[in-house]
Amino acid sequence: MSTLNLGILAHVDAGKTSLTERLLHAAGVIDEIGSVDEGSTQTDSLELERRRGITIKSAVASFAVGGVTVNLIDTPGHPDFIAEVERVLNVLDGAVLVISAVEGVQAQTRVLMRTLQRLRIPTLVFVNKIDRGGARYEGVLRGISEKLTPAIVPMGAARGLGTRDAEFTPYGAADTAFTAGLTELLADHDDAFLAACVDDATPVSYGRLRKELAAQAGRGLVHPVFFGSAATGAGVGALTAAISELLPTAGDDTEGPVSGTVFKVERGPAGEKIAYVRMFSGTVRVRDRVRFGRDGAEGRDGAEGRDGEAVPAGEGKVTAIDVPGQGPAAPRDSVAAGRIGKLRGLDAIRVGDTIGVSGKAAAHHHFAPPTLETVVFPCRPADSGALHVALSQLAEQDPLINLRQDGASRDMLLSLYGEVQKEVIQATLANEFGVDAGFRETTTICVERPVGTGAAVEIMGKEPNPFLATIGLRVDPAAVGSGVRYRLEIEPGALPLAFRKAIEETVRETLGQGLRGWRVTDCTVTLTRSGYAPRQSHSHGTFDKSMSSTAGDFRILTPLVLMTALRQAGTQVCEPLHRFRLDVPADALGAVLPVLARQGAVPRTTTRLGPSYVLEGDIPAARVHGLEQLLPTLTSGEGVLEAAFDHYRPVTGTPPGRARTDHDPLNRKEYLLSVVRRVTGGRDDA
Repeated sequence: MSTLNLGILAHVDAGKTSLTERLLHAAGVIDEIGSVDEGSTQTDSLELERRRGITIKSAVASFAVGGVTVNLIDTPGHPDFIAEVERVLNVLDGAVLVISAVEGVQAQTRVLMRTLQRLRIPTLVFVNKIDRGGARYEGVLRGISEKLTPAIVPMGAARGLGTRDAEFTPYGAADTAFTAGLTELLADHDDAFLAACVDDATPVSYGRLRKELAAQAGRGLVHPVFFGSAATGAGVGALTAAISELLPTAGDDTEGPVSGTVFKVERGPAGEKIAYVRMFSGTVRVRDRVRFGRDGAEGRDGAEGRDGEAVPAGEGKVTAIDVPGQGPAAPRDSVAAGRIGKLRGLDAIRVGDTIGVSGKAAAHHHFAPPTLETVVFPCRPADSGALHVALSQLAEQDPLINLRQDGASRDMLLSLYGEVQKEVIQATLANEFGVDAGFRETTTICVERPVGTGAAVEIMGKEPNPFLATIGLRVDPAAVGSGVRYRLEIEPGALPLAFRKAIEETVRETLGQGLRGWRVTDCTVTLTRSGYAPRQSHSHGTFDKSMSSTAGDFRILTPLVLMTALRQAGTQVCEPLHRFRLDVPADALGAVLPVLARQGAVPRTTTRLGPSYVLEGDIPAARVHGLEQLLPTLTSGEGVLEAAFDHYRPVTGTPPGRARTDHDPLNRKEYLLSVVRRVTGGRDDA
């Protein structure tokens, strides 16, 4: 049986979790359909998910249809959890984008569709809630065509909208308007099919049309649209049939090299780590030893300090495997290509890791960085240690929250996408870890970019260098968005590999905090000079590190050289800007424009669309939440704001700084006192 890994995506409250329940019920996986309002759904297992009626963490459930095992992945709909969504997209074969027939295309719907198109993920559209008052057909189709993609195929007619008797009737071969429109759309995307339509004496058969529709939908060129209701089941049968007919199944290279990607990590009842892995090739078996790691593919401007960062590979023994089947995941001896498995025993594994060899699993996907930061503190001082442990485990599940601790105050800081994420973390700490925590005011995360070239060198045996290492580094500015690049200007054989790796790894780590404490990006660091003391021994053959260079010499010296070069180059602090799209009623435009100005927003375009205006432009990330709070009052609840990180811009005025969490190589004396436990005769014995 082939496998299809399917994502269900939607703007919050469009009904995707309800659709998941209906699909599982129709396939006979569950006896009763759970209720989001009552907190009884299969995939929303967190207490806060049940209480708020939103999806926070991705969840996997399986069912069989038409000879295909569908691993159905329910994803978050709230924009604060977009990174969770993008991780899931990395493992999908296809997707269903759910839209409300009442609200139509919403802000997050646009974000999700753009992401699906960028990653070329085949997508069906399901317009839900046709049984609700205010449900629309033509208006929603027009909104999809104008705001998402014109390459849509309405797959049937909806009748009785707004009533419990609403139904969806699929089009067939006898619907000439449908077949004519479908032929024209498919011909627009495929020259060979167009030629067949023009050259053949007889019309293209309906079977040929469906085959071509499946081929183009499977390549993400066209998007079939279905209407229905997850609450009543209307249209769900047609959608289910289309899932197996129109979306491509996973590859089955079970004999190839092991390659997979970790898209979720959770803890089991005994605290054991469980890794959700999508296998792209090969087979992993219980008791296999597997290698894992990642190559910085989480985005050029991903979590702080992760620019191109090469994370060392780990290795572990798989002690147990659960594989989703017809219902909950069950223990299995192995998990093969195309399938999703829950692996235990890999204690050091993290979200984003590649299992085995790099392949499709290691494809580059960009995660917009969190642009906000907050201090988390225990309500009871005695819980400080427990809070740090709990936050460390949450960082395993979501590396982009980037837990860090202030070196002086010992404050614990987290990166965030928004205020709802803060509430989720607070509830998770209380419910899963028994720790009551509070948050200080949210602040903006900036970056630093070099503005010039700086160089520095420290030579072994010359003051003030106390280490058996020579390092020369040059820092040059690079193109915006290029991240951090590291290169050699020395001959590779001039320095042992272990020492070269120590320098590069430390360079990337050190650039996590620049002259003002922000992550340094968009630069090239070049190793211009090197030297070391070869391995020396006493006459009796004992290695003497006081006479020989070690990797520690290079690791401790590198930050001093790098920060001296960076200080010479100088840096510019840049703040994050979001690109916004704002739909407002025409009569509210006059009230909205002054507020945008006060929030620092700069509209680039203003377009009249019927009874409303659409404004697009830039707004500082720190001001988005404030605008969201003001918008309902300004627009009588009719304004729709869509905002997502776009770029960084130089800060005007006094640049903000951030407290350091490292040993501060900008202060040489304090740095050496912190990192060298004992110095004897100018030699590090640590």
